[in-house]
Amino acid sequence: MPKIVAILNGKGGVGKTTTAVNLAATFAEEKKVLLIDADIQGSASWWFERSQKGMGFDLSQETNPQLLSDLRKIKGYDLVVVDTPPALHSEALAAVVASADYLILPTPCAPMDLAVLIETVKEAVIPMGTPHRVLLTKVDTRSLGEVLEAQKTLIQMGIPVCQAFIRAYKAHERSALEGVAVLQWQGNNAREAESDYRRVANEIKRDWRE
Repeated sequence: MPKIVAILNGKGGVGKTTTAVNLAATFAEEKKVLLIDADIQGSASWWFERSQKGMGFDLSQETNPQLLSDLRKIKGYDLVVVDTPPALHSEALAAVVASADYLILPTPCAPMDLAVLIETVKEAVIPMGTPHRVLLTKVDTRSLGEVLEAQKTLIQMGIPVCQAFIRAYKAHERSALEGVAVLQWQGNNAREAESDYRRVANEIKRDWRE
């Protein structure tokens, strides 16, 4: 059976799809990866459809909760990454979380974003007992102190958080417009954006080995 990794947050606009696509592309260098777009907005599907050369992984769009509850029956892949809907009480999200082996929760560092994230962890994650980590996203490179403060807050609350974080670069938006992951993009700050996701992927893989 493939390992199932869900990317979730009860709030939109936190970098969820960007994280799902770029982690899928990073893991696809070593594994056969399927990205499932379970978000009714279909952002990952839109991104994938713009690709001219493929992104290294396969994509399937599925929002039906009954079918999403059967993720463990998927064959032919080493890893399934699921981009979930930003709706904390949706049946689709509940079905994915119940099936997942590991959860990644992207969030910006702003207090309002962290408040929604903490609610998501308490309501949708902790009751399931699924291994998880928060990933800080859209980080302003001029305000790295915010990252340390947010990490400290989460750790004090007993919520696991990645040491690695995702800095805010135009590369994320522009690579999406061109239908490629940041690994494949060649514009400004592409390699910095790539290195952020590689650090996150390596940290997650260490979790899986432990």
